[in-house]
Amino acid sequence: MVRLFSVYFPARGLILIAGETLIVCASFLGAAIISLGPNSVLVLEFQNGIYQVLAVSVFALLCFYYFDLYDAQRVSSQAETYFRLFVVLGILSFVLAALEYLSPGLVLGGNVFLLGVVILTIAVLCWRSVYAWLISLPSLRERVYVIGSGERAQRLVDAIRRRRDLGMEVVGWAGAAGNGSMTREELGSQVAALNRNLGVDRVIVAMRDGRGKMPVQELLDLRMAGVRVDMATTLLERVSGKIEIRELQPSWLIFSDGFQISTHKLLIKRALSLSLSLVSLVVGLPLMVLTAIAVKLDSEGPVFYCQERVGKHGKVFKLIKFRSMRIGSDQDGNHRPAQKNDERFTRVGRWLRRVHLDELPQLYNILRGDMYFVGPRPFVPDQEAEYVKEIPYYRLRWSVRPGATGWAQIKRGYCATIEENREKLEYDLFYIKNVSIGLDLLIIFHTLKAVLLGRGGR
Repeated sequence: MVRLFSVYFPARGLILIAGETLIVCASFLGAAIISLGPNSVLVLEFQNGIYQVLAVSVFALLCFYYFDLYDAQRVSSQAETYFRLFVVLGILSFVLAALEYLSPGLVLGGNVFLLGVVILTIAVLCWRSVYAWLISLPSLRERVYVIGSGERAQRLVDAIRRRRDLGMEVVGWAGAAGNGSMTREELGSQVAALNRNLGVDRVIVAMRDGRGKMPVQELLDLRMAGVRVDMATTLLERVSGKIEIRELQPSWLIFSDGFQISTHKLLIKRALSLSLSLVSLVVGLPLMVLTAIAVKLDSEGPVFYCQERVGKHGKVFKLIKFRSMRIGSDQDGNHRPAQKNDERFTRVGRWLRRVHLDELPQLYNILRGDMYFVGPRPFVPDQEAEYVKEIPYYRLRWSVRPGATGWAQIKRGYCATIEENREKLEYDLFYIKNVSIGLDLLIIFHTLKAVLLGRGGR
């Protein structure tokens, strides 16, 4: 796996994106050369035609991204991949045809781009077929042996088998010594024979308690022989983008890398939050005015809704939102998490929450310094108190300022139950451990997709 923006990406996925980027650019560039003939160099270099090629290529790649063609977990089959490809190519053809109709004076005419779509269709279908064949080859898969038992080991094995893009294959799985029929000596003998009998490339230790049970010398011999040895917690963090808190030892949190936010990083985060919130306020002001009018006309009550939320170090602040529920919905003073088709929503409020427009006034909280643009999502005090009692390590969320969007929001979406918020904490812990400006920019990029597609709202 390759680490970019403080997140680990499967190398195969990056190869897919890189190959497709070259194919898209080459398809439209080739179409321009074929259509323009001897004049292609003049048009592309001296009449800025190359910028039109790049603009169309970027738009095509964004369409691939927004249709989840680079998300192996959302696209379940090869047939679905091809279906989405044809949908994207159809949309691309329609947009380019409309562009030619509306702006016939383009340096590169619509015929060039439509020819590019034809070339792209053939090339990308061939590339996807070759890629699917390559990642299925056993010789190009990493052979993995798992040591351990219990839920964490099971989750690890399931994740590897489910994620073909990881390029891993589980060739063996031994139960933890002392937790089953295998003794410490039997497990050590089996581990010592791994490289000789199975040709293992990586051993993953998923033992709940390795004291006096782990075959240390045999694992060390494997490590010296070139076999990679990983802890399950570390690999699960890289694969899933979260830190699983089930069976998590406090020592791992204490001694692992990360969980360090320098002063200059905080200053850059603050500057980024201020810049983005100011730009968003200027650009979104007309939309906010229209939203305020719609809220006022739809139901009785104020336009804005102020609610106490828990921020950094447990400090309570007032969060501002457009009101999306009827007045008096929570008369007992206890905030109940919103449910799907919640009867407390107003007609406009239901739509606002679906497209996240109710959260626009939070830009004021960002300007005031209550929040960053990116960070863990803040909850109301009674929810926070309940989660602190029920979820281990929950207080760690308070070590950073909350945010309007975050890693947990784009990965998990809306959560209402204890178990859902337990998983959301795991994503928040990953963010706190790996916080960086690059990760913030990646989250903002993914947030735009979630907002445009209406994901995660309730």
